[in-house]
Amino acid sequence: MRQQLEEEIFGTGQPGGGTGEPNRRAMQSFAALVVSLTVLVGGGFAAYHFIGPAIEKFVATDDYPGPGSGSVTFVVDEGASGSEIAAGLVKAGIIKSTSAFISASSATPDQAKAIQPGSYTMQKEMTAKDALAYLSDPTHRSVKRVTVREGLWASEIYPILSKASGIPVKDYQAAAKNTKALGLPAEAKGNVEGWLFPSTYEFDKKSTAADQLTTMVKQAVKVMTAEGIAKDKWEETLIMASIIEAEAGSSADRPKVSRVFWNRLDEPTGETAGFLQSDATVSYGAKRRAVAPTQAEIDDASNPYNTRAHKGLPPGPISNPGKDSIDAAVHPATGDWLYFVTVNPDTGETKFSTTFAQFLIDQNEFKAWCTANPKAKC
Repeated sequence: MRQQLEEEIFGTGQPGGGTGEPNRRAMQSFAALVVSLTVLVGGGFAAYHFIGPAIEKFVATDDYPGPGSGSVTFVVDEGASGSEIAAGLVKAGIIKSTSAFISASSATPDQAKAIQPGSYTMQKEMTAKDALAYLSDPTHRSVKRVTVREGLWASEIYPILSKASGIPVKDYQAAAKNTKALGLPAEAKGNVEGWLFPSTYEFDKKSTAADQLTTMVKQAVKVMTAEGIAKDKWEETLIMASIIEAEAGSSADRPKVSRVFWNRLDEPTGETAGFLQSDATVSYGAKRRAVAPTQAEIDDASNPYNTRAHKGLPPGPISNPGKDSIDAAVHPATGDWLYFVTVNPDTGETKFSTTFAQFLIDQNEFKAWCTANPKAKC
């Protein structure tokens, strides 16, 4: 009966043991008590009228009187089952038995379902009912929440994670080198760039730098799997998505920017001869954030990410793209554009063209913006 109750409330799993856990003989006595009372009284409401108080009295012997005292940190792990939570509470000395917690959960199933992963500062020797109510209240939950926006380099993400967690940047840098431990797919060729999926994360206080990077990599894989992208196309997709993320002036322009670059790749002997000519890739290789690269950076053929000097895609992603850019890489707009230029970086206004002559006209608008904004480092 206790196992059935656990499955109905929390789904699956067996309740754990621990200090104060009723022994097998006590549980057998409890089952016998329920059966005896059921036979004696019969079914329906009458049975509950007699059995209910008996059950409550039995469970009460396995519950602390409360209200509790002292302070103890309790962690609900991601994906923890109800039985695991109950067993952990017993082990921490917060509740007396798992049976009391499961009983409280059966009485208020909405509270049981509201428990979220995170750290909670609780008291020892609480009643199971109070412990459940405390865990179900999100205001009592303490997690490391950090937002990583789209388009950042891995080297820019580590300080953001470090500031939120207190873990040194060097720990993230070291963790990023152990790509096997992070679960980085072989397609990434040992480079985490592009695979640290941007989102808002809630990391447990005990999470390490490796734990956090692993979560981000898993999320990237999850998104690409949901997109239906073939595994042998994951790296290519992320490379293209990262360029789109860096180059698109607005979300609406992403599919059109994607089309421009795919058109260039699809025509290696055409007008653009297979050169992407992306300023963002040049700047990434030069490791300098700028609206546009310098002429010296453009002329630097030693930069493997210089797509003005080298045909095709760069050797790896140039940023960590979000879902919209991944969508755009997979589903480019329909069109024959070969050129585009963001004529106003402040507003993101971008103009697309099919000829180099029109591109030069559009580019003059961008140059005019640069002249009016000398601090923009054009």
